[in-house]
This record gives sequence, C-alpha cells and structure tokens, in this order.
Amino acid sequence: MAGYLSKNIEHFQNDIAIKFQLYNSLFLSLPFVKIEKTGILLSVLLNQCEEGYLENKHPIQIIDSFFSGHTKISYELEKLDLLFRFVQYIERQIVLFDALEDAAYDKINDLKGPGTIKQLETRLFAYDYSPEEKQKLDNFCVRLVLTAHPTQFYPGSVLGIINDLAVSLRQNDTESINLLLQQLGKTPFLNKQKPTPYDEAVSLIWFLENVFYHTISDIMGEYKDSLPFLDPSIHPIIRMGFWPGGDRDGNPFVKADTTFKVSTSLHIALLKCYYRDVRKLKRRLTFKGVDAIISTLENDLYEQAFLRSSYKIVKPTDLLGPLQEIKRILTLEHNGLFIDQVDGLINKVHCFGLHFAFIDIRQENEVHTRLINEILSLKQQSVGDYNALSENDKIFYLNAGSWSVQSTDFENELFADTILTLNTITKIQDQYGEDACHRYIISQCSSSLNVIEVLTLFRAAGWNADNINVDIVPLFETIDDLIHAPVIMKNLYELPFYNAHLLRRKNKQTIMLGFSDGTKDGGYLMANWMIYKAKEELSKLSKDFGVDVLFFDGRGGPPARGGGKTHKFYASMDKDISSKEIQLTIQGQTISSNFGIKESARFNIEQLLNAGVTNNIFADTSSNFTDEEEKLIFAIADISLQSYLELKNHPAFVDYMSDVSPLKYFGMTNIGSRPAKRGKSEKLTIKDLRAIPFVASWNMIKQNVPGFYGLGTAIESLVKSGRFEELKSIYKKSLFFRTLMDNSEMSLFKTFMPLTKQIADHPEYGIIWKKIKDEFELTKKNLLLLGDHGMLMEAYPVERLSVNLRERIILPVNTIQQYALSKLIELDDNNSNELRESYEKMVVRCAFGIINAGRNSA
Repeated sequence: MAGYLSKNIEHFQNDIAIKFQLYNSLFLSLPFVKIEKTGILLSVLLNQCEEGYLENKHPIQIIDSFFSGHTKISYELEKLDLLFRFVQYIERQIVLFDALEDAAYDKINDLKGPGTIKQLETRLFAYDYSPEEKQKLDNFCVRLVLTAHPTQFYPGSVLGIINDLAVSLRQNDTESINLLLQQLGKTPFLNKQKPTPYDEAVSLIWFLENVFYHTISDIMGEYKDSLPFLDPSIHPIIRMGFWPGGDRDGNPFVKADTTFKVSTSLHIALLKCYYRDVRKLKRRLTFKGVDAIISTLENDLYEQAFLRSSYKIVKPTDLLGPLQEIKRILTLEHNGLFIDQVDGLINKVHCFGLHFAFIDIRQENEVHTRLINEILSLKQQSVGDYNALSENDKIFYLNAGSWSVQSTDFENELFADTILTLNTITKIQDQYGEDACHRYIISQCSSSLNVIEVLTLFRAAGWNADNINVDIVPLFETIDDLIHAPVIMKNLYELPFYNAHLLRRKNKQTIMLGFSDGTKDGGYLMANWMIYKAKEELSKLSKDFGVDVLFFDGRGGPPARGGGKTHKFYASMDKDISSKEIQLTIQGQTISSNFGIKESARFNIEQLLNAGVTNNIFADTSSNFTDEEEKLIFAIADISLQSYLELKNHPAFVDYMSDVSPLKYFGMTNIGSRPAKRGKSEKLTIKDLRAIPFVASWNMIKQNVPGFYGLGTAIESLVKSGRFEELKSIYKKSLFFRTLMDNSEMSLFKTFMPLTKQIADHPEYGIIWKKIKDEFELTKKNLLLLGDHGMLMEAYPVERLSVNLRERIILPVNTIQQYALSKLIELDDNNSNELRESYEKMVVRCAFGIINAGRNSA
C-alpha cells in the first residue's frame, strides 16, 4: 500500500503539479489585452500574500502594499479593475488545474484497487452464499439523486472546455491545448441571468447522457458477471434520481408544468441515447433475421425522439422485446456474435427504463398544513375546531374526510400549483411509467401528521386512496427532529390506513435524513452522531413492525454537509442499521468533481457498490460500538453541541456572518434558481438560512466552522478527565468514527485564520473570531493526537497535495474578497454608490473562483 501511495504521489507531481506550471505559462502568451502584465503582477501578488500573512498583515495592508510597491495606481476604481483581472486570470488557472486532475485521474487513483468492482470480484469468487445473503444482494442497489443546488459556479460552456481540455492533456496535444486555453480566455465565466429550474435540469441531463448512461452500463455488466444469480430486470443495481424541476422546497420558480417539462426532456434525452446505441448495433447486426428487427427499432426511436411524430415505444418492454428476440436469434443462428453489445443495451433499459432518472417531488411541511386549512375553509369546515384537536385526532379527522378539490379552486398560486403537481405525477406515471415519479419528500417533517396531510392532499386531488402509487418520504433535518423521528414513525406504523398504504408500496418506507441542516442546527459531531443513532433506532423499529426501511441521505460536498469519504460511512454501518440500499444526493459542484468524467464516475460508483455489498455480506461486527463506547461518544457529542450553540447563539453571530463573510451577497450570484434563504423576511436568521450558503460562506472566509467547531473542546474534556485513550481505541476500531474524524481534518486543513486576523481587533466581532481561532487550534491539536498524525490529512497524501496546491492558487482571490468585504465595512453614507457597487461585485466574483477551486466547498 505504501508503494502504491508513493507511486500516486509521483504521478501527481509529474502529471499535475509540474504540468500545471508548464501550461500555466501559456497564459502569458495568449493574445489578450494586458494579459502578460496581469500574469506577471499576479505572481508578485501571490508572493505578497504568502509573506504578508507570515508577517501578520491583514488583506487591506497586503493589497495596499502591493499597489504602492509594484504599481503606480492610486485611484481606487483603477485598483479594482486590476484586481478583477487577477480574479479572471485565476479562474482560468483553476480550470486548467481541474482539467489536469481529470486527465490524470486513472494515474492518481487505483481504478482496480480497494473499493472497486475488481477488488470485490476477488472477495466474491467461490463464496458460498446463503439464501438470505443472495436475497440481500438481489435487493441491494445504489440510488444517486442529482440535485441542482447552487454550488456549481461553472456555466455549461466552461464545463465543456474542461472536458475537451482533459482529453487534449491526456494526449499531450499541445496545439489543441493552446487553442482551448485561448477559447477559455474568451469564454465568460458568469451567467448573465439566473438559470431557471429547467435550465438547471438541462445542465444536469448532460451528465446523464455523456457520463452516467455509459458508465452505469459498464458497471452493471461487470457486476452481473460476478454475481450471475442477480436479475437486473427485477431490481437494477444502480438507479438515477433527479431533483431539478421537482424540488420546490422554498423555490417559487418550480411549477407543475416545469416538472412535466423536465420529465419529458429526460425521456427524450434517453430515447436519443438508445437511438445512438441502436445505430451502432445496426452496423454490426447485418445478419439474416436480426437486420429487419434492428432497423424497425432504429426507425421507431428516431421518429419518437427526434420527430415526435410517432409514439410506439410506451413501455420498456417495447424495447426489451425486440432486443431479447435479437439476442435469441444471435444465440441460435449466429454463434452469439455481438451478443455482449446487445446485453449492454438491455442492461441500460433495465436501469433507465423510459424515464432516465426518477423525479422526486419535495415541498415544505408548512405548505401542506396551510393548504389543508384552506381546503377545510373552502369546504366550510371549522378550521378553528380542527386546529384545536390533538395531533392524533387531526390524523383520524383527515383520514375520514372525503374532500375533492381542483387547482382552479384556489386564488393562492402556491396552493393551486401544489394540487396541480399531484395531478402532474399521475400524468408523468401514465406517460413514462410509475418509476418516473414515485416519491414525495416532506421537508422539515416534524410529526406523523405531516405525512398524513400529504396522503390527504393526494386523495383531495383525485387519487384513489387504494392506488396512491407514491412513496411518502419524511425528511428529518434538525437535531430535535432526528430525536423524535422514531416516535413519529412508530405512530405512523401503528395507523391501520398507513399500514395499508405501505403494503401497496411493497412494505418499504424511505426515510430521508438531512446532513446539511443537521450540522447547521447542532454542529458537526452531534449532527453526524444523531443521524447514526436515528438510523439505528429506526432500523430496529421498522424491523419490529415488519417494514423494510430505506435511508436516503441528503449529502453535500464538504464534510460539514455529509461529504468527504462518503463510501467509508456506508462500509462502516452497524449490522443493526438497515443497508438494503445506499441512497444519497449528489449536489451541484460534486457532480462535476466526482462524476464529471467516466473514470471518476465509475470509480466513485464502484466505491459505493463495494461498500454496500461488503457491509451486507462481510460486515465486521467486531467494530460495532459497545454500550460504553456509545455513551462516551454521546457525552463528547453533547459537549461539542453546547460549545457550538454557545457560538451560534452569541448576539453578534448573525451579524458576524453577514459582515465578515460574503453571506448576504450569495443571492447576487446567478448560479441557481432557488433563493438563498427560506421565507420572505428581510432580516437574516439562522433558521431561514439554507445550509449551502451557510457552509459556503464559512469556507470562503477560510474558517469552516460547521466542519469542526466544538470537536476540539469535546475531545479536550476527555484529555482532562483521563479518558482520551478510550476515544483513541474507538478511533482505531471504528471505521465510521475514524472517517468522521478524518473528514474533519480536511475542514481544518482548508481553514486559514490569518486571512481574517484583522477581525480580532473589531469591537463587536473580535470575541467571535477569537473563539473560532481557539477552537481551531484545539481541534487541530487533538485530532492529530487522536490519529497519531504528524500533519493534517496525513492519511490521504495525494488529496493533501491537491488541496494544498488549490489553496495556494486561490489565496490571492481569498485576499481580494476579504479586502472588498473590509472596505464595505469601512464605507459610510458619504461614499459613492459606484464604489460600493464595485466592492459588492468584487465579493460576488471572488466567490466563483473560491468555490470552484475547492471542488467540495459547498
């Protein structure tokens, strides 16, 4: 293993670090105005930043020193013009670095090593499966749900350049590289206006067409060869989900017609993929008996996908039937020639059906509650009497009701669209199959009543109570909701009419758990531990009621939002935690960074598959927590929670985030259709603030509070009480706990407190900055001791090199953003609006580069 890591480090240095320096020099020769001067001055500014922070200078001092010592510029707007050019230059350096890492992906990652299908094959070879284990594997699958949350700052045009640049870099095609860098220099990095939900969907469909469609088929073929008893026609091992166009939680721009339009676009995109595959097959299948079948199939697909003039393919069997017949004829009459290519297409149809990816519908519980009240009022029921009932009485009252409404009954646009959305689910299922849209997620679910309200709305919208072909998925996010989740689900399981619904849904209950809002609410350690315990309790409860519970994890990119070494969490689940499926969101930036090319997509999907199969078949029960170990972890989690709440509840905390970070400018970025916060109030509150801007803002000021705060204080309490060695034993024994701690090390490694050191002297915010600085130092000290590490991220040397180089590239942008934020704090009403607007634009523009450079920053 040590030799392999050494080889990977060597590849990183030769194929990424050195090539970056080489190709970076090409920027200086590009035929653009002032670019040579910009590039030379930028290297000077980088040195100024590095030396300045070592000398305890703050951003304003560093920038002022740069301008006075190396330019003749004195007018502030002229200074900002040069700083803007620096940011633009660095944005393109980051693209080059991204492309270099993509080009060298197979060299710095072992694509046939630990965690891959190839490694799994070795373990599964000649394994004697019990009937129970065969059943587990037959039911197991990975669901990847793509979301369009605003963490992707690259427009589609730039993503295309990264893809083409990676290909040219892999081929060492210098001429093509030079041309692409010139194209990069001319290509805008900003959206002129906010994308619509449909725009976001189209952007992500590109990944389905060009990456997932091909990669998943290859994985399915190899996985099926390893486990020949599996039947993908019954239960595909990988399924794709989709939130753009379906997620209306706090997004007023997602309408029912958006949902249907996106589902149709998914369908058409998939048919075009099938058509291209059939055309390739047609060139091979020139034999008697199969040539006519493949020609007919090609014609049917073309007319339906491109001309939209004929609709002969209305269910998957309309594709599978001809393909199975071709396979039969090839076997009997043509020695099985090209049968592997036919099997590959059959695998794709089993996986993608006619829908490509199922669309999840998501809405806040409060919308449903308000709509129920509106319906009762509309039907001349006493809303006051209803609201006076207990929760249990409300549940039985709603179940007994038989109200019927139309979307046109409501003046409120949101209420009308909610009913229309429920009708649209029927339409999508009728046209593209039940799998195309079969889940309704309730955000901020806090009671059993929230679930029954949604079922009531389905009935009111015209669905037959005995034929609601939709899974109702409660989403538990806050610490309180996670604590109460078992009670909520027990109440539901005990309801006869809900049990009847579950029986119609194959006795499966999906429960979603939100890592992002959990961390925002309760801090890093407590949120992760409470999700773990909630899964444990919900698994036991569901088993007692004879229900198969499936957990759907709402994860983001950084550790603070459930990211990091995700597959290791799934490989380390306690044997008593349901692991029938791995379901997780893949959000924004993480889609392009972890699944943007076929190599990375395959590697990361295989890691998840391997983790799930390993945990189901080869689970190491010796790593399960004992009762005493659980008590110890909960004790430190509680200490970390109190430490985090002390910070979060500080009277100046929200203002600190608003002034020191770019938080209040997040809504000015044209990167996502969804508003940066819930609610319409102008006043910023932590409750209304979405987790993405919350975490991203901490990242941009290099403080990363959600990824570590409270952890150092918690571990220090064990050091002082003489119980540190007990925790160290847990760290060595438990992959789950070790991964949790190692992920926090990444958050610490990306933290750079000198960037905001000037805040230490602020009369109001200084105390908060010092608290964060002290907790950072304490956490760093204790995590290094816990892992016996000499430096942060020691266990992941290649990633450490990558993060380190990325952080160095972006350091001037961090400095420029802090310069602009500090200037905005200094401004008063006497300053010109032009200057204020220029600083604000600078803050926003810097955000793009900082987030893109981090790759998992939000």
